[in-house]
Amino acid sequence: MINKKNNKKLIYIMGHRNPDTDSVVAAAAYAQLKNLLGKKECIAIRGGKLSPQTEYIFERFKVPVPNYVPDMIPKVMYYMKRDVRPVSGDTSLWNAVAEMEKANVKVIPVVNSNGEYSALLNYNAFAHNILKVLDPETATLFSTNIRLIADTLSAQQIMTFNPEELFKCVTIVVADSTETFRKTLTLHTPENAVIITGDRKDVQEYGIDSGVRAIILSSGTQMTKELREKAEKKCVSVLISPYRSAETAMLVMYSAPASEMADTKIKPVQASDTIRYIRDFLRESTSRTLPVVDDRNKLLGTISETDLMAEPNVDIILVDHNELSQALEGVENYTIQEVIDHHRLGNLSTKTPITFINRPVGATCTIIVSLYRQARVPLPKPIASILLAGILADTLVLNSPTITEEDRDTAEYLSNITNIDIDALGRDIIAAGNRLGNRTAGEIVNQDMKEYHEGKLAYTISQIEVDSTEELLKRKAEIMEELGIERRKRDALFCALMVTDVIKLTSIMIIDGKPEFLQVVEFPRKDTGVFFLRRIVSRKKELVPLLTEQIQHLAEK
Repeated sequence: MINKKNNKKLIYIMGHRNPDTDSVVAAAAYAQLKNLLGKKECIAIRGGKLSPQTEYIFERFKVPVPNYVPDMIPKVMYYMKRDVRPVSGDTSLWNAVAEMEKANVKVIPVVNSNGEYSALLNYNAFAHNILKVLDPETATLFSTNIRLIADTLSAQQIMTFNPEELFKCVTIVVADSTETFRKTLTLHTPENAVIITGDRKDVQEYGIDSGVRAIILSSGTQMTKELREKAEKKCVSVLISPYRSAETAMLVMYSAPASEMADTKIKPVQASDTIRYIRDFLRESTSRTLPVVDDRNKLLGTISETDLMAEPNVDIILVDHNELSQALEGVENYTIQEVIDHHRLGNLSTKTPITFINRPVGATCTIIVSLYRQARVPLPKPIASILLAGILADTLVLNSPTITEEDRDTAEYLSNITNIDIDALGRDIIAAGNRLGNRTAGEIVNQDMKEYHEGKLAYTISQIEVDSTEELLKRKAEIMEELGIERRKRDALFCALMVTDVIKLTSIMIIDGKPEFLQVVEFPRKDTGVFFLRRIVSRKKELVPLLTEQIQHLAEK
């Protein structure tokens, strides 16, 4: 997701890293509200794989799913310049430098006829190449063609032959005698020679007879009709330069195509590359700048060390969470503009004041609906439909202990807008959530996982809603294995999966934890690593507070 039009900041609206339905729906609906209010730079994203329930809701109501972004680790795309105007490889060095001056930049990318990156032109590169051409010890030739020479000189074209054909150019400024000129010309291949002279007809004629590539008449000098006819027969191009011979000779060197004078050793990077990965390449680049390309090698922009010192071109809005441990990895590197949530306050801190909306309702979607109404923006029916589904999903179809009158009223309001029966939609949502199918234990554990902290202790609780816990109990061993992997990876106190029976409105907890914690767990034990959570269905309002108490008991021992 790259804003190709300009450097205006994008604003990513995101839920937690393992998003449930309420989280994904809230992000999508809030981004739509922002767009309707004219803020087109707001984009909904998601950090994890969708649950079957969430997939069902978005597919049913034909709403685009937020784009998948695996993490917010600083990447090239968040710092690069996008409004970079490259030059074509067949642009003269003179005109390419003029473009650099006009844009007030020190580097400019060079692309081929297909728009693919080929080189990076910078002052160091072309100064190095020009010095090689000027060095009398090496007599280095440079590539150019008649069209480029004419364009660079703003020359009057008397006649041109094969104007696009590149050749290795040697310029001969005739300031000595005719005899000396003849000796000089014998040292070079005539087809590569460009003769710069004034009104010396003998030089003009000898050059034509020798079959040189071109004759450039300096200071606006004219050529006689007889010599023009002879030049035409010999296919010798004739140009009239408005400059004196010395100035003309200098400008001819600047007619070399930009592709010949640019640095071809600087390799491009991808927009998805991490800043850590490209730092060494930046240091090795003479200009401390790198081109950025897509998978087809088409230029997207540039990135420099200076860009890395600026603010990234993305800001963040968090929905359905306010704890960095639950956010996408790397989100702390960006400015958080807003938080819209209905959970407990975590450890979030920001550098600047932000909009922070945290209300004790059953679903973030309920808050999003209120923001539409406050802004006096009519809800599009597809958005109203997924918001209703989001509320029902996060409140166990209005049966969760977290439910409030505002949630109920909002659900009724959305039901009237969409003409959708609440109970019927609730049954469909529950059925969709039960589609475990071929999902692995890892997918089940990570589907809706949240990480919490109590002092220095970390733990995770995942939650899944089913109409019967029996199927997951049969898979206890593989689920326990995945929970163990997560616990060791995070060095957590414990990792748990809360399996909520939406029919009986009760839950079980499958847990892998350190032995010292498992000894203080006060819930009824159903089996090894399995506890019965009688009449507990809310992770945030019921289970987390109870576990917090038990962690505190552990800390007191």
